[in-house]
Amino acid sequence: MKTILITGATDGIGKQTALELAEKGHEIILHGRNEMRGLLVKEDLIKQTGNEKIHYANADFTDFEQIREFAGEIKSNFQHLDVLLNNAGVIEPNRVVLPNGFEKTFMVNHLAHFFLTFRLIDLLKKSDEARIVNVSSQAQTGSIDFNNLNGEKYYDSYNAYALSKLENVLFTYRLARELKKDNISVNALHPGVIATKLLRVGWGAGGASIETGARTTVYVSVSDDLKGKTGLYFVNAKERRSSAISYDQKVQERLWNLSLEFCGMDDPLKS
Repeated sequence: MKTILITGATDGIGKQTALELAEKGHEIILHGRNEMRGLLVKEDLIKQTGNEKIHYANADFTDFEQIREFAGEIKSNFQHLDVLLNNAGVIEPNRVVLPNGFEKTFMVNHLAHFFLTFRLIDLLKKSDEARIVNVSSQAQTGSIDFNNLNGEKYYDSYNAYALSKLENVLFTYRLARELKKDNISVNALHPGVIATKLLRVGWGAGGASIETGARTTVYVSVSDDLKGKTGLYFVNAKERRSSAISYDQKVQERLWNLSLEFCGMDDPLKS
């Protein structure tokens, strides 16, 4: 059985994915930003599944220091990590600039997961067959303006969200090449257009069930079909092409280097 950390696991697709993986007997670490809600979800999932190996850790992904402490807590309490499922995401109708200077969608959907992933790499390397799974979207943009990553020139809620989903895929492909030698696979996916709180905020009503949303996420996280497969993008539990620009290695590299700079990090994978 695998030890699996799921970010954004107290609601929507993340919660449903946690439920289904817990039913399979995996050890689950739930992440959320409201501790009371998180602990209630933990108890609810234990009750529903009978799986006692469900844990909760709290962090607000708008704050680098909280992410650092969160990663430290995970490293203190677990010997290894088999799956890091970067699922948390937001869409903001209006531009919200955080105290650290970053636009909220860019911070939560991309920089937070970029930062967290590197802080947990050592724990993933202790697994026999580790996976990093990044939840993207078919909404990913077909272009990237590096002078507007922070919404500083113009802000549109859909564009900011779609840009962050492209960033998830660019990060996936760049990281997959880097970690292939370490037996850590890195893949991205589109969960579907799902009736979640995020969909309601961004697009109003509609969408498929959260069970449908969890299907591809569960598949990419634990299916034996994907052993050794890395640097791929999945839709409906099948390999698909992401947007053309996501395969541009110069674009991947530029985003990688800027993200390191924004996170105040040297490249932790450079020997």
